[in-house]
Amino acid sequence: MEVILKEDVAKLGNRGDVVKVADGYGRNFLLPHKLAIEANTANKTVIEQMKASAIRRSASEKTDAEAQAKQFENVVVEFSRKAGEKDHLFGSVTSADIAEGLEKKGFAIDRRKIQLAEPLRSVGEYDIPIRLHREVTARFKVVVKKEEGE
Repeated sequence: MEVILKEDVAKLGNRGDVVKVADGYGRNFLLPHKLAIEANTANKTVIEQMKASAIRRSASEKTDAEAQAKQFENVVVEFSRKAGEKDHLFGSVTSADIAEGLEKKGFAIDRRKIQLAEPLRSVGEYDIPIRLHREVTARFKVVVKKEEGE
C-alpha cells in the first residue's frame, strides 16, 4: 500500500513523502492516527501543495526549536532517589520522570522527545539530549542524588 505521510514518522519518512508500507500498518495505524493519507491519483495532485506548506512549516518549526534549544543550555533537573551500596538506585529515573521534572521548570516536553537510551540507574550527573526537531537537538543536565538520611 502506498501512503503520503502527513507528519514525520520515525524510521519511515518525513512529511510529504510517498512511502510503501504493509497494508495492515497503513490501515490500522497510519490512517486512523491521521499520520498519512492513501496515495491515490486525487491525493497525489495535492501532494505538491502539501510539500510546499510542509517546507514552510518545517522552517518555522526549526527556528522555534533552535530558540527553545538555547533555553536548555543552563537547565539542570535534579532527582533524589534511594540508593544502595555503590550508589546503585532502587529503581530508576525514566524519560517520563525527566519530562515531569522539566514540566516543573516550565518546559512542556513530550517524554518521547527525550533521547534516553536506557533509564538512569545510578547516582551521578548525566548529559541528556532532547530532539526538538529532526535537525535540532538540545542537551541539558540531569543530576541524580542519593536521598538524604541513608
